Amino acid sequence: MAAKPKIVRNYRRALAPGGTYFFTLVTWQRRPLLQSAEHVSLLRESMRHIGRKRLFEIQAAVILPDHLHCIMRLPADDSDFSGRWREIKKRFSKQVDARTNERGERLVWQRRFFEHMIRDERDWQAHFDYIHYNPVKHGLARCAKDWPWSSFQRAVRLGCYPENWGCEPVDIELGDGLE
Repeated sequence: MAAKPKIVRNYRRALAPGGTYFFTLVTWQRRPLLQSAEHVSLLRESMRHIGRKRLFEIQAAVILPDHLHCIMRLPADDSDFSGRWREIKKRFSKQVDARTNERGERLVWQRRFFEHMIRDERDWQAHFDYIHYNPVKHGLARCAKDWPWSSFQRAVRLGCYPENWGCEPVDIELGDGLE
């Protein structure tokens, strides 16, 4: 039997000190690890803990049963979002699952994540809307305000949305294949 060819992928990340990025992180094999309030609380605590050590600002976020989306802004002199996500994922994983594979990895998260560097205000708004509408899109909530693990209510308090935004279908064009 012929040896299976090794696939080499060259991931290129757009690194910009002080950049603002949209991220998608997915659980291992889309297991619904984030469906309980306890696990969501552990994930939030992991993000706060790492955020105190390695500053970043979450501008919008939504946590769904098997994935999360967020917009993160890094400090002006720093572009290491991968290191932050590695530490957040590691801290959370240690708290929810002790099983490991042959490489010693905990089977909690997919290895990689999707990132998109926000280009301008229009791009930021489209991703902001995408995040807040995502629970409705996935049939998890009737309106954006109904999903408990989202920054939507904070956005309403800041005047970004009316309370009933996302109760009617929302057309969002991201332009990078996420629709």
